Amino acid sequence: MSPALQAFEIVLPVEPADLDQLGHVNNVTYVRWVQEAAVAHWRAVAPVADQSKLFWIVLRHESDYLQPALPGDSIVARTWVGSASRVRFERFTELLRASDRTLLAKARTMWCPIDAQKRRPVAVSRELRASFSVP
Repeated sequence: MSPALQAFEIVLPVEPADLDQLGHVNNVTYVRWVQEAAVAHWRAVAPVADQSKLFWIVLRHESDYLQPALPGDSIVARTWVGSASRVRFERFTELLRASDRTLLAKARTMWCPIDAQKRRPVAVSRELRASFSVP
């Protein structure tokens, strides 16, 4: 299986600035982590030539918050690409507590590739789609 088709993981710390008035991680931080995982996956796997030609924007973001992340936790952001068309990529992300792999939140995000120079949506090649997305 291509490395791009496997789930990609990064570890993220819970920082004091991530906490809300209830003492747990604010929902906005979870969204930031979803984006950080997607960007890290793209940079780790995509060909360098494609990285310099394409930017990505979010078209739709859905999140389910299941358990709180707390001070002292480390978070595993686990992400993979689902279906992809020429201009839409479905990405899934799970946010897990590193110490016990408890699922804290999950997200489904629709991304659109943008031409880096023209700043307009651009079709992604069949080869790039095949290397990142499930059939």
